[in-house]
Amino acid sequence: MTRLVRQETNGVSVHSDPILLARHGIVVAFSERSGGSSAPPYDSLNLAAHVGDEPSRVDENRDRLLAAVDLADSRKRLVTARQVHGDHVAVVGAEDAGKGAFASGGRDPIVSADAMLTTEVGLPLMLLYADCVPVVIVAADGSRGVAVAHAGWRGVLAGVPGKAVRALALETAQAPEDLYAYIGPHIGPCCYEVDEERVSQFRNTFATITAVGNGLDLAAAVREDLARAGVSRERTAAVGICTADHTERFFSYRASNVTGRHAALGAIAKGD
Repeated sequence: MTRLVRQETNGVSVHSDPILLARHGIVVAFSERSGGSSAPPYDSLNLAAHVGDEPSRVDENRDRLLAAVDLADSRKRLVTARQVHGDHVAVVGAEDAGKGAFASGGRDPIVSADAMLTTEVGLPLMLLYADCVPVVIVAADGSRGVAVAHAGWRGVLAGVPGKAVRALALETAQAPEDLYAYIGPHIGPCCYEVDEERVSQFRNTFATITAVGNGLDLAAAVREDLARAGVSRERTAAVGICTADHTERFFSYRASNVTGRHAALGAIAKGD
């Protein structure tokens, strides 16, 4: 059974799967906002370079996150992307190592991608969130690979979680049914009220979206999209915490407007 466990290292809290790491050498991690160096309103583990925080603090925070998940040796190889709320899945290879790794300079991030995947060892992939749904997909049984997806309402409607599943399955020559999926902290229907037109869009696309009120359950749509792509609910784990309702632990754009970003991280940490 796929699961996520909250772990803390030197004040940095992440939700990860220690069994996946022990058995397959693959890191999945969703960060919280504690344990960093940033000042308000980005306090304290802001990982985003584009929100107005000091670049040196962002880089220090990324150092701390990678160290907390035993990926300090891969810090310079970290890959990030310019997220555009789309559905493009970028295949990341060794030649992309270090793209967007540092807020203070260096290589530019992957251009216009809301999902990335890799089969390279020691090449951490990181995307950023402050209410949208973080998704990490893992191929562990056989050829290994990881994909990280950023699913806001536009990305969910465009099917970015399912597209990431199909792309990873193709890249690793595995059946989608053999993959695992992890859903990180995101805004819940308790705090995400939208207009009737958007609710209608989701109801017309996803059977799991009901007509009760205007609270939109993005995670339910993500689960359905993952299942359509072949990843069963038994192979899907979720943190299940609303970011807007727990701003002491997570960043939330809807609740705070000016704020930082937490991360979803995926990496093949160890060789076979």
